[in-house]
Amino acid sequence: MKILVLNGPNLNMLGIREPDIYGSSTYEALVTMIASHCAENGIEVKCLQSNHEGDLVDYIQQAYFDKYDGIVINPGAYTHTSVALLDALKAVQIPAVEVHISKVNEREPFRQISYVSYYCSKTITGKGFDGYIEAIDYLVGE
Repeated sequence: MKILVLNGPNLNMLGIREPDIYGSSTYEALVTMIASHCAENGIEVKCLQSNHEGDLVDYIQQAYFDKYDGIVINPGAYTHTSVALLDALKAVQIPAVEVHISKVNEREPFRQISYVSYYCSKTITGKGFDGYIEAIDYLVGE
């Protein structure tokens, strides 16, 4: 199994950005946790983060050519604005799960909209870093 984990804008600032919402653990800690879980379970994983929408689209498209079996995506703020990410996911037809560290459904009204959810088979919110592990395990079980 080969999984791509994508993180959008500002997730590189975990541990600094709004720790009351996102916690005090860093992006590096998240990547280490994911890599450890995947290594223990024989899953090949690649974690990427970008603050640029076009980079994320490129990563999704490259996942098709690199033959990934699943995508875990936390689009960050692009969740609520990016038809381009939705279209990229639809184009490659790779199973995908949307993850959000916080409970986006309990936050500002504009955060209630998720374009990528129109493609993703599951959305996991409010479980912190553990949501990523749940998403990976879900994709492996599909």
